[in-house]
Amino acid sequence: MTSNGNSSACFIPPDAAKGILITLYCTVLILGTIGIIIMIFLLCRTNTRSVTITTIINLLVIHGIFILTVPFRIAYYIQGNWIFGFIFCRFISAMIHIHMYLSFVLYVALLSIRYVSYFKKKDKIEFYRKMHSVVASAAVWIIILLVVLPAFFLQYGTAQEKYRPDQCFGFQKEIERPFVIFVNYTVIAVIFLVVCILLIVQIFIIVKILKKLKRAALDHQEFWAQLKSLFFILVMIICLFPYHMFRIYYIKHTNDCFDYNEIFLGVTALSCLDLLSFALQTYFQKVCQHMTCSLKCLGLSLR
Repeated sequence: MTSNGNSSACFIPPDAAKGILITLYCTVLILGTIGIIIMIFLLCRTNTRSVTITTIINLLVIHGIFILTVPFRIAYYIQGNWIFGFIFCRFISAMIHIHMYLSFVLYVALLSIRYVSYFKKKDKIEFYRKMHSVVASAAVWIIILLVVLPAFFLQYGTAQEKYRPDQCFGFQKEIERPFVIFVNYTVIAVIFLVVCILLIVQIFIIVKILKKLKRAALDHQEFWAQLKSLFFILVMIICLFPYHMFRIYYIKHTNDCFDYNEIFLGVTALSCLDLLSFALQTYFQKVCQHMTCSLKCLGLSLR
């Protein structure tokens, strides 16, 4: 971690920044792991031919791989010293960015599949065979391993002589290159545009369902499915927007605002809690439907 001067608009006491980061990553490690375990049990009972379920499984894998890197971040922030070598530092540092953008792509894919299913009046979109879902997932991971990861590492932390061997995650010098600045602005614009479009479409669908079902909405699976879709959009807004909004300012103030950037970057890791929240939503949905059914039965018995 780096310390900022008191005159900086981004000044935050180093100990405070360290405490926030440790809290963030401990939360991600504990609750994210619990969420993955719960989702594994839930997915064991589902249809793996479903395109939606296949996307969620891939999201679970991405979260799981990232969570394996979190203990190294926590250890670094507690000790204030990196002892695992520069190459491993590059890998751990890059993984939070790779996790963030791959999660975003899977969120968009998941929502797009649900929208196609809704507008085409299909209950679900499925692969013809289970093997097809395996092949599709394998193709995604081959692209990640052969294209995404090498391209990222060729541009990330390449000048080892610029960095101290006992420090990690401070690759802000890379942002000063014109190409990297252009890529950052492009990514920010794409994420804002895509999320806004998804939010508009989702609100349109929910309003349409409410007009159709009215008070009976809570009894219908369709309404709850759209609320879950809205949840994934809210995850993107809560976890990704703060980082990318701050990124616009940070690009021009990399040296002064490093600690703030690390905190906002840590907030993106909270997207790992989506699976835990998804599981809790499923439980809450069953409770609400049971209560609604009980109230209706009670009303009928009183007549």
